[in-house]
Amino acid sequence: MDTRADTEAFAQTEATDNAPLVESAARTDTPTLRAFSVLEHLVAAKGALSLAELAAIIEQPKASLHRMLQSLEAGGFVAREPGQKNAYVIGPRLERLGVDVMIHSGARRQRHAILERLVADLGETCNLSTLHDTQVLYLDRCESPWALRLELKPGSHVPAHCSASGKLLLSMMPRDERSALVRAMRLERFTPNTLDDPNLLEGELDRIAHKGIAVDNEEFVLGIACVAVPVLDSRGKCIAAIAVHAPVSRMALSRALTFVPRLQEAAADLTATF
Repeated sequence: MDTRADTEAFAQTEATDNAPLVESAARTDTPTLRAFSVLEHLVAAKGALSLAELAAIIEQPKASLHRMLQSLEAGGFVAREPGQKNAYVIGPRLERLGVDVMIHSGARRQRHAILERLVADLGETCNLSTLHDTQVLYLDRCESPWALRLELKPGSHVPAHCSASGKLLLSMMPRDERSALVRAMRLERFTPNTLDDPNLLEGELDRIAHKGIAVDNEEFVLGIACVAVPVLDSRGKCIAAIAVHAPVSRMALSRALTFVPRLQEAAADLTATF
């Protein structure tokens, strides 16, 4: 019995059988995919991640990871955390990419259809938005047929502290994080109703967090009222806000509040699109 020949034949057969697995593993461990893995971890992190932390998570040598981060930083995909030598956060280019993905995602048609049904039911403009830094970013809007309306395109920004959607999204943040953000924000006064005092704004945010409903009582534009409710994911985390707004001459705030149940129905429908 030729044991040596049998062993060599077995080894050759095993290597051939495992070749697709080795090739598959090689395809999933490329510099491009490792860079995406770094970006995914930075997006998911609550704060900056140091080079050492990233090296431990990604299981990459610090030297090669540092070179990768330098390239990503040069491209605007990551940025250094101010005051920390080797700590990184997501960069402006990655932020813009994330916003563009949300606005132009494949689910946009489905979301817009939900907004269209809502506008048909309520007769007023409705929008879907999220928080971007200290401003509200409109992901989608469906305008009412009325000539008198406040028209803002998807991708537009409005201040968070004086809009129903903005206050709602702020209220859903962890309290310590929210408080620090409010204290750092520039609370510009747009109308006599704008809350430009941090203490008053935080009190309002506490009430909104308790009720799950936010209003804009002519706080951003005189003559415009708005009501917003949260869009929650499957774990109950607020991921967006849906709102209706109109001139007070046509939709008093008291009337806008009667639309809350229908807004909440639409919010539930939107959950499945995220």
